[in-house]
Amino acid sequence: MTDARPLSLWRGRLLAFTGIVLVAFSLRSAVASLSPILAEVEADVAVPAWILGLIGAAPPVCFAIFGIVTPALERRFGLERLAVASMVVATAAMVGRALASDALALLVGTAVLFAAIGVGNVVLPPLIKKYFPDRVGTMTALYSSLLAVAAFVPPLVAVPVADAAGWRFSLGMWAVFALAAIFPWVAQLVRDGRGTRGLQGQAAAGTQAGDVDEPTPRVLGRLTRLPLAWALAVSFAISSASVYASFAWLPIVLVDVAGVSHAAAGALLSLFGAMGLPWSILVPIAVARWNRVGTVYAVALVAGVTGVLGLVLAPTAATVLWVVLLGVPQGLFPGVLVLIQRRSRTHEGAVALSGFTQSVGYAIAAIFPLAFAVLHETTGGWTAPLLLLGALFLFTIPTAYVVTRTRTIEEEWEKRTGRVW
Repeated sequence: MTDARPLSLWRGRLLAFTGIVLVAFSLRSAVASLSPILAEVEADVAVPAWILGLIGAAPPVCFAIFGIVTPALERRFGLERLAVASMVVATAAMVGRALASDALALLVGTAVLFAAIGVGNVVLPPLIKKYFPDRVGTMTALYSSLLAVAAFVPPLVAVPVADAAGWRFSLGMWAVFALAAIFPWVAQLVRDGRGTRGLQGQAAAGTQAGDVDEPTPRVLGRLTRLPLAWALAVSFAISSASVYASFAWLPIVLVDVAGVSHAAAGALLSLFGAMGLPWSILVPIAVARWNRVGTVYAVALVAGVTGVLGLVLAPTAATVLWVVLLGVPQGLFPGVLVLIQRRSRTHEGAVALSGFTQSVGYAIAAIFPLAFAVLHETTGGWTAPLLLLGALFLFTIPTAYVVTRTRTIEEEWEKRTGRVW
C-alpha cells in the first residue's frame, strides 16, 4: 500500500526550498527599493517626471510581456535554467541601476531588472509544483508571504541606509539576495544532471508537473469573448495598478500632501506593502473555504475609495489610516489567483485563464504609474492622480457582479456559443 503522507519538507529538496525562498524575496524587493529614496537620487541625478512615470510603469509592462513569452522559453531551456538566468540578469541590473550616471541609465537598468523579474514571476509557481507536489498549499502560502515581506522591508530600511551609506548602496544592496538565489539552482541542476528531471524519484515518474503549459491561440481567442475572463483580468489590474502606482509615487505624494519627512514616507510605504501579508493568508481562505467572493470585493472597494478620499480631503488628519486603507485592495491579488482555479473546469482552461488574466491585468496596470506622472505635470497637484485611482476602485462593482456567478469559463463559453469547450 502506497504511503500517501507528505514527504519531508527538507529531505532531498533543501536546495529547491532555499532557491524558492531567495527568488521569491528578490521578485518584490527590487520593486519597492527605489521610490523611498528618490529625493536622494534626484540630488545626484536629474530625473524628469516622465522618466519616473516610465520607471513606475516598467514592472507591470515587463510582467505582461514576459508572462506571454516565458512559457515558450521554458519549453526550450527548462524551469531551473530560467530561474538561474533571471537571477543572473537581475543581479547585474540591480548593480547597474545603482551605478547609473543619468536618468536614462536608471530607466534602462530598471527595465532590464523587471524583465528578469517577469521571468521569475512565471517560473516560480511551477517550480513549487515540481519540487513540492505534496506541499503546494504550504509553499504557495510561503511564497505569497515572502512577496509581502519583500514589499515592506525595503522601504523600511532604504532611507536610513541611504542616509548612512548613500543612495547607490541602498539601491544596490538588494542584489545580494538575487545573487544568492543563483547558487541553489545551479547546485540543483548539477545534482539532477538536467533541469527537467526534478527530484530523484520523489516527483511522479515520467511526468512534467513543473512544466509551464503554453495556451493555444484557439483557447486564448475564446477568452477574449468571455465576460468572466475580462472581469478577472480587470480585478487583477485593480490590485496591480494600485500597488505599482503606490510603489512609484506614494512616498512623494505623502511628502507633498501630508507633509511627512522622507524617512516617514518610506516607513508608510513599508506599511502599505505590509498590508499584503495578512490578505495573502485570509483572502484565499475566504474565497476557497467560505466562498465569500463578494465580501472580498466589497471590502476592497470601500477601503480603497475611503483611503483615496482621505488623502485628497484630509491628508494630515489620519495619514496612517489612509495608507492602511489604500493597501487593502491588494487582497484582490491572492483572491484572483484562487478564482482562476475555481472558475475553470479544465487544466487547459486554467492555464489559459491564468496567462490571459495576468498579461491583460499587468498591461492595464502599467498605465497608472505613467498616468500619475502626466496628471501631476498637467495639474501641478496630486488630486487628479489620486481620484484616477479612486475611479479604478469603482470597477470592483461590475467585476464582482460577473465573478460572483458560480460558473466556469468553459460553462460560460458553452452557454454563449452552444458549442462544447
